[in-house]
Amino acid sequence: MSRWLGAVLAAACIAANAQDYPTRPVKLIVADGPGSVSDVRARAIAAKMQEGLGQPVVIENKPGAGGNIGSDFVAKAKPDGYTILGGTISSHAINASMYPNMPYDPIKNFEPITVLGQAPLLLVVPADSPYKTVKDLLDAAKAKPGSLSFASAGNGTSPHLAGELLKSSAKIQATHVPYKGSGPAVTDLLAGHVQFMFDTALIVGGHIKAGKLRPLAVTSSKRTSLFPDVPTLAEAGVPGYEIGSWQAVYAPAGTPKPIVERLNAEIVKALKSPDVAERFAGLGMEPVANTPAQMAEFNKAEVAKWAKIVKEANIKAE
Repeated sequence: MSRWLGAVLAAACIAANAQDYPTRPVKLIVADGPGSVSDVRARAIAAKMQEGLGQPVVIENKPGAGGNIGSDFVAKAKPDGYTILGGTISSHAINASMYPNMPYDPIKNFEPITVLGQAPLLLVVPADSPYKTVKDLLDAAKAKPGSLSFASAGNGTSPHLAGELLKSSAKIQATHVPYKGSGPAVTDLLAGHVQFMFDTALIVGGHIKAGKLRPLAVTSSKRTSLFPDVPTLAEAGVPGYEIGSWQAVYAPAGTPKPIVERLNAEIVKALKSPDVAERFAGLGMEPVANTPAQMAEFNKAEVAKWAKIVKEANIKAE
């Protein structure tokens, strides 16, 4: 049998099986470690998905290389709907520009299912910082170029790129100080070793409520319900500024449309359930639940957006 004929028969078999999908457990690959925010969100969705699918949805963690290891595993999986991916802004937008030899194409190698949600970042400074507003921070940076530094959870993470976007949008200079995770970054911010940082409400929210950190702005296009008195960066004088960490679900390219639509319907239903919505809110994320077509357009725009920022800042993978 020729390779071409074998591929045609395999595709026909998958299409036929799509009518009965699913008949066995579905694996949801999380390209991050157990207990991570991505993992917790995926487990919240999986528990609801299996109610509608009538089959177990099993979480399998494959962390490493900023999400590339788990994503590559799914990109090369059989496109039958039984192996899907919980991807992120890193694995499917930022990494494409940071890694010179990506093992997969974030657009061509996947079928988008839906964006689970977006989490705005908060621009924060220590509570005893002299900077009371975004204008104070920017004025200080412009008065002494390069005198300010900002922390992040690591090179190429969304908090890092949020800082780079602020630098380019506000035309300031500031030194990036990468850490191995948000925890040590916050610790050094609280100690005054760096002047500001960006991160999600899940990471910095507790410190804000405890009076240890002062929020200056939120990075989304609208204010967050968690801190409604905090202005957006656009409101605070940086027009057009918008960034948010996001998580989405993908299937391998070639997965039959009926299977993609079934998965989309079940995930959207899960996201609209009160308990999942409450769980996401506690994690600082607002559910999105869009269509595969809407997600495809969003993903393309995100890849282009971060390619520009990564190039301008000359960011390289560690």
